[in-house]
Amino acid sequence: MIQTRKSRLSRLLTTSALLFTLLLVTSACVVGPRFKKPAAPDVSGYTPAPITTTTTTPNVAGGEAQHLAEGGDIPGDWWTLFHSRPLNDLIERALKANPDLKAAQAALLVARENVLAQRGAYYPSVSGSFSATRAKTSNELSPVPNASVFQYSLFTPEVSVSFVPDVFGLNRRTVESLKAQQEQARFALAATNITLTSNVAATAIQEASLRAQIDATNELIKINANMLEIFRVQYAKGYAGELDVAAQESQLAQVAATLPPLLKQLAQQRDLLTVLAGGFPDKDMAEKFELSSLQLPQELPLSLPSKLVEQRPDVRQAEENLHSASALIGVARANRLPSFNLTGDIGSMALAFGNIFSAGNGFRDVGASVTQPIFQGGTLMHRERAARAAYAQADEQYRSTVLTAFQNVADTLHALEQDADGLKAAVAARDAAKVTLDLTTRQAQAGYVSYLALLSAEQAYQQAVINLVQAQSNRYADTAALFQALGGGWWNRADVPQH
Repeated sequence: MIQTRKSRLSRLLTTSALLFTLLLVTSACVVGPRFKKPAAPDVSGYTPAPITTTTTTPNVAGGEAQHLAEGGDIPGDWWTLFHSRPLNDLIERALKANPDLKAAQAALLVARENVLAQRGAYYPSVSGSFSATRAKTSNELSPVPNASVFQYSLFTPEVSVSFVPDVFGLNRRTVESLKAQQEQARFALAATNITLTSNVAATAIQEASLRAQIDATNELIKINANMLEIFRVQYAKGYAGELDVAAQESQLAQVAATLPPLLKQLAQQRDLLTVLAGGFPDKDMAEKFELSSLQLPQELPLSLPSKLVEQRPDVRQAEENLHSASALIGVARANRLPSFNLTGDIGSMALAFGNIFSAGNGFRDVGASVTQPIFQGGTLMHRERAARAAYAQADEQYRSTVLTAFQNVADTLHALEQDADGLKAAVAARDAAKVTLDLTTRQAQAGYVSYLALLSAEQAYQQAVINLVQAQSNRYADTAALFQALGGGWWNRADVPQH
């Protein structure tokens, strides 16, 4: 008996499988546009005039010339080119503990599982059930069971099979859209990785710049304090007036007032670094950054323009958004076409549990249905039109993202060129201001120049020192920005999924 039931179940499942295979073979019609990957922009460079080598400024940190190697690949650990062990350690710690990065990893897992869940619609749905009931029929009615009893138990085991064939590609387009969203999540993870490493590097460079500015400000405070003592001695001997002393006290106070804002910025930068590394700012980091501890990378890889759209995660995200929008047109179109449904049931009904598999107690059925939307008040039509408009929107957003990517690289290349020239000019200005200040200081001590001349020389030197520090840090910061603008080398990292 049991073998008979199994045979019937096998026949039903075989029939369903045959129908399933037949419909897969015959349902090659997938409505909606077939997505075509956008072509790379037909451009040969990033700037009107190629930038190959920057200016050299000897005898100053960060003054080395930088050479741009066209077609070079971006290393996945590009920050190691600064040859700073503290920077390497901090970035590696951030890559392991940063919550934004972990959230992006979880978002990718969500997208993957959504694709796998939707793929389940490719296959028949099989469910099993068992029911047991105790019933009593009214004496006014004919008994329900063949045994003509008014009280009975009914045991019903059943297997149900249903399948919705994907005749017009509704499910395939839905899976296609979800796969594109999965790719968006993958590139979002790559973008988070790049943003994190770039932010850590930029913040570390800013910390180093602030420390140099603080050192320069402390030196200026020391110079002005010494000058104040000299003026006080001269005032006591009658060689200087009270106005000279008061003016120097004012100058010292003004220089000292620039120190607290720098200290505040330094503390905030260290708080930011701690949080980027996944820690709380109540504990200070062991790493400290100085401009003198950073080496300026002298050989910079410059990706070919045709490669940029493949390397930039934001461009790849925009491309997958366009792909998803294309697939959703097919989804909207398929929803306006007929849908088919195949069902089958096999089971048994018995008044006694022991008779479930007895001969003659089985039942089975196979059915098919088709549904064609006729009138929906224009809903389905307008949804398809909306999907086509969304595709047009995504297409323009993709173009905008590509243009912005090329602009980022061009801006950074111009910055590197001007940073080198700016550093050269800043060194010359600092050296000239130092000579002027030294000469003016000696003449002021001898009484040959007025205090106003000395004050002017001090102010010029102070600004020249700060400008030099900022010019040095600009070279480091814009070098890191170039690696970010070119895509950050995520394709060379083992911790970023490549597929």
